[in-house]
Amino acid sequence: MEGLPSGYRPNVGVCLINDDNQVFVASRLNVPGAWQMPQGGIEDGEEPKSAAYRELQEETGVVSAEIIAEVPNWLTYDFPPAVKAKVNRLWGGEWHGQAQKWFLMRLTKGDSEINLASGEADREFSEWKWASPEEVIEQAVDYKRPAYEEVMRTFGPYLRESSIPTKCQSSKW
Repeated sequence: MEGLPSGYRPNVGVCLINDDNQVFVASRLNVPGAWQMPQGGIEDGEEPKSAAYRELQEETGVVSAEIIAEVPNWLTYDFPPAVKAKVNRLWGGEWHGQAQKWFLMRLTKGDSEINLASGEADREFSEWKWASPEEVIEQAVDYKRPAYEEVMRTFGPYLRESSIPTKCQSSKW
């Protein structure tokens, strides 16, 4: 994949927002108190946009979402030593960390579509909530925080109250 840094596992991230421009985050089952946005690996031959939709569906059950924007470059984070040893065993590689292509998506149907137990993969999250961009950054694990800050900085113009027309706003005119 073009621009992918060497030694980093290719990954996508989804910043899913609702009509109030709040961001979806979920609490990891295996790391209590760690909240994150949906993310996951890109399969061989898969395009990042396709991977983003697949990961969103697997982790949240959401199929009704549209891409609004994407971070133009790959964002990376390094794994701490204990995490690195575990994930390299799990994924069968020698990864320094992950390189992520991030997408901003808007949920186009209601919260009722969200189902953390709907995916084919093992369930990753125990609970979910809508959060402000500041909360997303504050509640992220330390080693992911710089990437999350960059995601929120890049998508910031879209997250302000009236930057993205919602179905209700656009139907008024």
